[in-house]
Amino acid sequence: MTTDTAKLEAYQKGTAQLPAQSWLWPLYGAGLENLGVDDKPIVEPLPSIHADELLVRHDAVGLCFSDTKIVRAGETHPRLNGRDMRANPVVMGHEVALTVVKVGEQLKDKFKVGDRFIAQSDVYFHGIGLAYGYALQGGLSQYNVIGEEMLEGDEGCYLLPVQPTTGYAEAALTEPWACVVASYDVPYRDKWKPGGNVLIVGPYAPTEYTLGQPYDPANPPAHIWTTGVRFPMLQELRERMDADKFLLTEILTSPDDAYPRLMRSSDHQGFDDIVFIDPEPTAYEIIEPMARKGAVIAFVTPNKMNGPVMVDVGRLHYDNIYLTGTTTNEIGSAYRPIRTELKAGGRAVFIGAAGPMGQMHVQRALQAAEGPRQIVATDLVPERLAVVEQKYAQLIEAKKATTEISLRTPEGKSGAAFNQDLLAMTGGEGYDDVVVLAPSANVVAGAVSLMAKDGVMNIFAGLPTGTKAPIDVRLVASKGLRFTGSSGSMIRDLRNMLNAAESGELNPNLSVAAVSGLNDTKLGIEGVMNQTYPGKIVVYPQILDFPITALSDLKTVLPEVYALLGPNESWTVEAEREFLKELLP
Repeated sequence: MTTDTAKLEAYQKGTAQLPAQSWLWPLYGAGLENLGVDDKPIVEPLPSIHADELLVRHDAVGLCFSDTKIVRAGETHPRLNGRDMRANPVVMGHEVALTVVKVGEQLKDKFKVGDRFIAQSDVYFHGIGLAYGYALQGGLSQYNVIGEEMLEGDEGCYLLPVQPTTGYAEAALTEPWACVVASYDVPYRDKWKPGGNVLIVGPYAPTEYTLGQPYDPANPPAHIWTTGVRFPMLQELRERMDADKFLLTEILTSPDDAYPRLMRSSDHQGFDDIVFIDPEPTAYEIIEPMARKGAVIAFVTPNKMNGPVMVDVGRLHYDNIYLTGTTTNEIGSAYRPIRTELKAGGRAVFIGAAGPMGQMHVQRALQAAEGPRQIVATDLVPERLAVVEQKYAQLIEAKKATTEISLRTPEGKSGAAFNQDLLAMTGGEGYDDVVVLAPSANVVAGAVSLMAKDGVMNIFAGLPTGTKAPIDVRLVASKGLRFTGSSGSMIRDLRNMLNAAESGELNPNLSVAAVSGLNDTKLGIEGVMNQTYPGKIVVYPQILDFPITALSDLKTVLPEVYALLGPNESWTVEAEREFLKELLP
């Protein structure tokens, strides 16, 4: 056995001698100038652990667009809650593969040296939301201490075991892949929230509208507020109040008085369900901020809305707010299950598909057993889209017999003209699924015109909360349009994605565009900001000095690694092993 091979085996088993120190990249505030010290990582003594802790080695970290949001926002980032980053800096990196290298005495019945894991990034401990690479130290460090927050969290252990044969990058990239998969499995309610708060906004005129069955009588809301609601619905609510045991608060004033009163009220702290009955155009924009996270906003015959209203599309993404509607006069009919998976045999368009996450969405559609019959991927830059075509050439060829696949750029046309071309590709019928990967409110607004009847828009791009786009919400009722959004993933999503990767159902390694040692992390973050690389950048923290390198450039830099790349210069487990064998200290 050669020395390099023995070194790699010891590394894989977690038995290599531990160093006396650990390098890491702290972020001391907003801006890349605050990442590290003098454009370099810092070094600290190797952490020690208590009896109920693990010492882990970070093996691979995917750089994420979310990391750039932390850099830009600093202490104002929602996940950091005003943290004093100068005194308590953040170490980013939530797409991480790790290995246990030391086990505390109290944990030796559960863990052993060499155990490999990925980390569920969203962590809840005693009801407090934490996150790996945010509140908790992340993967842009060589070593880390894992304690009770991760091991005994509210959902159990946030470490998911990885098979020994799985690649490090392959494992780390299951986290962004899990976010992609989770966006097609968004749980939405088809009834009012049990024990929740409901607001019904009526038209301030006599109406013939009825409740229907918007809630389960065995699980009623706690409190229903009404404003502008008249008989007979008001009488129906009063009768149900006694039978189903909920509170009813009636505001019998004009909108000028009622809306300020709702905003001032302190005993509801927002609404879980908001129902607009034939609302005035201004009503939505006034009341939308009162929607809680996870709220359902239902439109019942919104005839008076004769044009677009400004919808906070950032909240649709981050707060999982759901727009639904009906053209009938029954509130219950507005609540129907939503399809969040791509429609089998339907049409799907992916807008802004050439970025790392966009590529994952396209790859998933191409590999779906029962996917769309038409797939269209768009991007502003032809060269970036050409990379997608090259990377997925085999998948595209295998799918051609059953699926019409097109890659399109605007070629100098305006957004409206380009959308008209995309719509024409469907014969004017529109797309059953519109996936928006470009972080632009204008793109979201324009893409509404591409939606078919009962179409679903997946707003995947993380637009900040407060980002508003003009949307004709009448179409939510008349065409049955639905808008979904999701941020992050749950443990079950990560586990499912890991299973898919390890079974060969999906290959996360196809997302890799460049590899780097730890010292070039700042250049890697800049690369993500500037979209320099057509895919994911993977940092290997145990290798310090290897410069960030596109996979195609490995041909001259590391020819033996390049020789083990897969089709179309794709990263492989074999290439990664050779990479580590050559470069590990």
